[in-house]
Formats: sequence, structure tokens, C-alpha cells
Amino acid sequence: MIDPHQYCQDKAAGSGSSFYYSFLFLPKERRRAITALYAFCREVDDVVDECTDPGVARTKLAWWREEIARLYAGKAQHPVARALTDVVHHFSINDNQLLTVIDGMAMDLDYNRYPDYDTLKLYCHRVAGIVGLMSARIFGYSDPRTLDYAAELGLAFQLTNIIRDVGEDARRNRVYLPLDELASAGIEAAQIVHASETVQSGDAFRQLMIRQVERAQTAYESAFTKLPAADRKPQLPGIIMAAIYRTLLEEIRDDGCRVLTHRTSLPPARKLWIAFKTWIKE
Repeated sequence: MIDPHQYCQDKAAGSGSSFYYSFLFLPKERRRAITALYAFCREVDDVVDECTDPGVARTKLAWWREEIARLYAGKAQHPVARALTDVVHHFSINDNQLLTVIDGMAMDLDYNRYPDYDTLKLYCHRVAGIVGLMSARIFGYSDPRTLDYAAELGLAFQLTNIIRDVGEDARRNRVYLPLDELASAGIEAAQIVHASETVQSGDAFRQLMIRQVERAQTAYESAFTKLPAADRKPQLPGIIMAAIYRTLLEEIRDDGCRVLTHRTSLPPARKLWIAFKTWIKE
């Protein structure tokens, strides 16, 4: 029989995500809990990313909604849901939060373009802000203002993902850059999808992406103004993750925001070094 927590560990480690490095500094119980939550997010995200038939994807997401109900009834079937059984009760995570994440993933089946930032922000809240809230509960907090910080930090993380993945998303016919902002820059979504070298090398695209980077950086700054000093230590994983992601944003900007044709990433050793430095400093 599959060990649920080992399944989640393999899912997290195999993803290559920067989040994995921020989990390493947690006590065992909290590390297992956040790894299970991360594995859940990966499972439902993979449904949308890997299913070429939207109908099949909707069916699988519907199954996951039913699995959440089974999870809270103590009858979970999937290894990830079984791993979450103790987590959701111990850390007071409710079913609506997990269902909201699924709702966010389902938006990718309804939208492959986002008309404006308000629409995009709703998507980011569902797929990342809510995850931030749940993560904050797992990490531990004493001041309720920490939940506001966590939701804002989740937004910042998702904005960073969107910036990094412009080209990769375009190859899936997805454009997360707000259409009204593209229009203001004189760029059409079709040019993004076809990875036009003319667009990539143009000043209008570079300036557009610089504004996206600045928006994400502002979200990080706003998040940290909301984090009470008393909760900085328990919320260290998010602080570590922010250090890694903000370094990534700086790399993207320094590289000329060539996100349409290049995917900037940090090597594992550098992520680990940033994580260690941040842990020592805090």
C-alpha cells in the first residue's frame, strides 16, 4: 500500500519547485503537513495542465471536489487526501479553502485570457492567496494580521510565476498578462501566443514586463508590512520563499525581461544558499 506522506514527499521533491527549499527548515510535523498541502495543489494543477480535453479535466476536478468531501468524512481515497486527513483537522483548514483552490484551477478551463488585473487578481487569490492562508496556519501564527500577510504573499508568488512563465504559458495558448495592459502597450495577445521575436525585442514589451515585475515587488513589500514581528519566526518558510522569488524577479529584470522566449530559473544550489542565508539572518 502506498505511504501517503512518502507519495507527497516524492511529488514535492520531483516538482523542482522553489517552495521545496523553504520547507526544509520546518519541524517534521509541520514539514509533512505543508508538503501534503503542496502535493494537493500540484495534483489539481496537473489536472488542468496535463489534460488536453477540457471535458476530461472538468470530470477530474469534479472527482477532486468529491474527494474533499470524503476527506472531511474520514473516507479519503487518494494518497494526497489521506495525507491531508490529519492536517486539515490539526491546523483548522476548512473544506471551502481546498475547494476554492480547485475553483481557481477550473478558471484555466474557462479563461485563457484575462481582460484586466481585477480578473487576474481573483484567479491569483484562488490558486495562491488561499494557499498562503492555509500555509500560514500550518507554519503557526499568534496574530490574525498574519493571515492578511499570507494572502498578499500568495498573490506576490503567483504574479512572479506568471512573469516567469509567459513563454511557457503562451505555448499552451494561455496569456495571463491583462489584455487591457497589453492593448495599452500596443501588443496583441496573438503576438504573445506566437512568441513574436519582434515583440520580444521591442521596448514596449520590455516596459510592460518591467511594470509587471514592479507590481509583484510591490505585492511583496505590501505583504511584509502586514507581518507582525511576533510571527516572523514561525512564518520563516514564506520569508525564505520570498527571498528566492524576489531574486528570480531581479534576474528576469537584469536579463531584459526576455520571458517570451526564455525561462529564467535559479539553480538548486543557489536556491539552497538563499534559503540558508535567509534562515541565518532571521
